[in-house]
Amino acid sequence: MTAHHTRPERSGPGTASVVDVPPFRPSLVKAVFRDVTPLHVSRSAAWAAASVTRTVLREIVDGARRAAAEEARKKLVPGDLLSAIDRNVEVEVGYKWYDHSPTFRGLTGVLYDAEGVVVPSRVRRGPRRPSAVAGAHRFEAGVRKLLRSRGARAVPAMVRDLDGIASVFLTDLARDAAMVVREGGVKRFGTVHLVTPGEPAPPPLLKDPLLSLSTRRGDRRTIGGDDVLAATTIQLFGDLRQRALTEAREAARNTSAC
Repeated sequence: MTAHHTRPERSGPGTASVVDVPPFRPSLVKAVFRDVTPLHVSRSAAWAAASVTRTVLREIVDGARRAAAEEARKKLVPGDLLSAIDRNVEVEVGYKWYDHSPTFRGLTGVLYDAEGVVVPSRVRRGPRRPSAVAGAHRFEAGVRKLLRSRGARAVPAMVRDLDGIASVFLTDLARDAAMVVREGGVKRFGTVHLVTPGEPAPPPLLKDPLLSLSTRRGDRRTIGGDDVLAATTIQLFGDLRQRALTEAREAARNTSAC
């Protein structure tokens, strides 16, 4: 008899289930990876990247919900996004979106050229090619699904910012995963640990679970699930990194049972 995988119940706004289906489809994840690397992307890698992106966006949305609640508002606005990032440096991801979005205008500083002249934002974009900013609209459906799962509503500008952050973060994750494959592990980062004030000291090296991701096995043509996990250790830090890794591993186990 063939075993059938049962889809879990939808999570409510107060839960943090790791067994539900990520809002960002694996097909979308693979499309983002194709924009930055010719390497093949395995099924497990696509699910892991979708899960990590979901974890990051969920943390941002929950932080924004708390900021809105303090002002007795139910609909999220871009100011709530700024509050969420200001209160939790772990969710400060997708930096390339900041220069593009009006929400962050005035917070990212002024860019000067070699002659000391201010570079307008429209000139900073570089050559025309597939980019995370140009492809941000692809994430709207997933962002709206995530907002609903957290019991949140958002104004269009807030949805657009979440689209952009998700797109840039996943693009950066894809680039780092490809780098892990090319270099055979997270070699350029060695054993450096990023910690926030008040965070416990990292465990002894021989007991550090992240060391298992510092080197890789397998061919140099395919990005696997562990490569995405290794890239996650580059992109994230602190408690958010641990949650993202745990949930991505759980997602991989659930999808392998389908």
